[in-house]
Amino acid sequence: MFTKKVLVILGAVTLGGSVLVGCGEDSGGSSGSDKAALSGKSADEIAAAAVKATRDAESVHIVGTSQQQGQEMKLDFIVDNKDNCTGTLTGPEAEADVLQVGETTYVRGEKKFWENLLKAQGAGSDQAVDKLAGKWVKSDPDEAGAEGMCDKQAVIAAMDSDKSERMGMKKGEQTEVNGKDALALTKKADDGEVITLYVAAKGEPYIMKAVSKGGENPSETTLTDYNKKVDAKEPPANEVVDPKQVQS
Repeated sequence: MFTKKVLVILGAVTLGGSVLVGCGEDSGGSSGSDKAALSGKSADEIAAAAVKATRDAESVHIVGTSQQQGQEMKLDFIVDNKDNCTGTLTGPEAEADVLQVGETTYVRGEKKFWENLLKAQGAGSDQAVDKLAGKWVKSDPDEAGAEGMCDKQAVIAAMDSDKSERMGMKKGEQTEVNGKDALALTKKADDGEVITLYVAAKGEPYIMKAVSKGGENPSETTLTDYNKKVDAKEPPANEVVDPKQVQS
């Protein structure tokens, strides 16, 4: 559901063979009668409202872990509606920092990361790896794979591309996520997977957490720090390399 898709979308771009190289928490909303926002609504209506609120938020901090083909993938991203983001992606044997300022995306990984990525693309050399390691590698905004990596709206839309996944949910218990009141919505899929979506019970009904258990790809994602500024700045010029020049 939500968790797995965002991990796959972001992880596949940077850790799974991207063509990039080939060239205090605020829950938002009002107070007072906050709980009334969810009262009287069905689980499906609450889930739909949660997706909309999350999409409408100016920014969000996404932290997730997922098992993909038996291997663990992690992400830690802060992203906004203006194509700015900072974050880290961690795969089975490699880790990379990701930075986007407007239309320009940068990826910084150590030697092992570039060895794996270039090998997956059937390109590169030891010399190229040495030149890329530890540097911010700048992408062309028009290159496939770069676009959407830090596009909050695209990520949320992709997470909710199959709306049937959030249909037929049931209300669970009132609980807490990171010290904030939340309502749990649950659904059991035909394959035995149990999906739990935690929605903020006060203020805007943001998605606070999504958990998948019992399926082939268990996962967990938390979403916090809604509407906080994303501090994304261009890296120093002497720390940036053009992959096309390195591999030419």
